[in-house]
Amino acid sequence: MGDGLRTIRIATTDPSVLSGAKAAIDAANESAAEDALAGWDVEQISSWRELVQAPPAQGDVLLVDSWLKDRNVYELLRQLAGRTKCRTFVVTEDGNHLAEPIARFCGATGTIARPVNGSKLRSLLDLSGGPRPALESDQRGGMAEEFTLPEAILAQIAAADPSQASAAPQHNALMQAAIDPVTGLFNYSFLAYKLDEEFKRARRFNAPLAVAMLGFESQASDDVLRELSSIFLAASRDTDVLGRFDENSFLFLLPNTGPDGAEIMARRVADTAEGRRMMDLVGDRIEVAIGIANYPSPDIEKREDLYAAAREAFLDARHAGGGVVVSAL
Repeated sequence: MGDGLRTIRIATTDPSVLSGAKAAIDAANESAAEDALAGWDVEQISSWRELVQAPPAQGDVLLVDSWLKDRNVYELLRQLAGRTKCRTFVVTEDGNHLAEPIARFCGATGTIARPVNGSKLRSLLDLSGGPRPALESDQRGGMAEEFTLPEAILAQIAAADPSQASAAPQHNALMQAAIDPVTGLFNYSFLAYKLDEEFKRARRFNAPLAVAMLGFESQASDDVLRELSSIFLAASRDTDVLGRFDENSFLFLLPNTGPDGAEIMARRVADTAEGRRMMDLVGDRIEVAIGIANYPSPDIEKREDLYAAAREAFLDARHAGGGVVVSAL
């Protein structure tokens, strides 16, 4: 039984997950050499009900298996949000790149891929300094009370068959649930989550973050929306987050991008769109308007401020008939 300060608690019914962690801890405790895992214990939590009734204490580390029976692990994380003060990780399949953002969306600290072993535990938990205090809410995600995980994503997770050797179909299904089917960009639900995540990251590390809102006044065909999407993607970096905000507007999140870089990207998009001479449904030319807001700024304290500044700049640009407007905040 762990002492509540140096215990890795594992909610799983998969013997390989438990045995992998125990083997790593046993080897560390038996070794004469110094090992960051030495002094830690492993304890199994055999059911999700046990986890809900007696959440781990501060100082524990919790691993929750994504294959946990009789309970959707992501819904369980949301139920635990605010009740546990320990670092929490989801045990996922190797190569499941979508699991990390979904786990953090639901309030977890991150993920650890199968098979669980000593090197992964050392790397993930950074145990060299011994037991660490619970992370502040900003560092644990804390999304459960602010956003609702899209029902389509939950449905795809619940329908996934963990016995399948390849998780590729599950990844594809989850990705389809997070994107807009017309443009291929992220949909509103996932975009809202990413705005919160990127703002927290920028605030924590005092890093620049630009938000650009782009759109037009009229209605456009799906073909035109897809053409616009291709322009956006061609002008973006891999780290940028592009999403469809509503019927005729889009939101770009540009991490580690200052005012100059954001304006260069926006003007590149606007110039390319103007050169395509795209038409709306009634045959009028589409005039693209872009508003930009930047963080850090003395007048921006939370993500809502950043979004509001970008939207106000966007409305100014649209009122002017198109072009790029940078927020004065």
